[in-house]
Amino acid sequence: MASEKKLWEVIREAGFDPLENGGIVVKYAADNLSEKIADFFNMEFYVLQLCKEELLLIPFSKLTLALNREVALEVPYDTIRSVDIAPDGLNYTITIHTGGEDIALTAQQKELSEFRSSGTLATGLGTLNVGVLGADGLHPSNWHRQNLDTVLEALGKLGR
Repeated sequence: MASEKKLWEVIREAGFDPLENGGIVVKYAADNLSEKIADFFNMEFYVLQLCKEELLLIPFSKLTLALNREVALEVPYDTIRSVDIAPDGLNYTITIHTGGEDIALTAQQKELSEFRSSGTLATGLGTLNVGVLGADGLHPSNWHRQNLDTVLEALGKLGR
């Protein structure tokens, strides 16, 4: 689990310039219903982060759910031809079309985020689903929920 401040620190240490409110929690999208069912138990999550000149995928540790200090994928904006975003059950499917390949991701919708993995990962505390407690002075806010609309809007404008 990572606070947004910690996320920015990791990204800056890697040499990138993250955009404020530009990160959401994602997974790679499953190809079919059987894979979706099997993938339900997969704890392989990433932060999709908008930066000044590129998109980054930063993995969470499968063991501790802490943010790894590595960049799993870097996609410069000038290589993106378009981005398709579509509702898919309780998630959004995000397909990034580049010159050579498509990158299909899924992001949990914000309305139930506090009850799902995205809310747990985006609160910055080591307690499961702490995001349901709210964003008062004692409990950090769920940055996935707060950033989702802004990030999806920005992604939809890429390559156009």
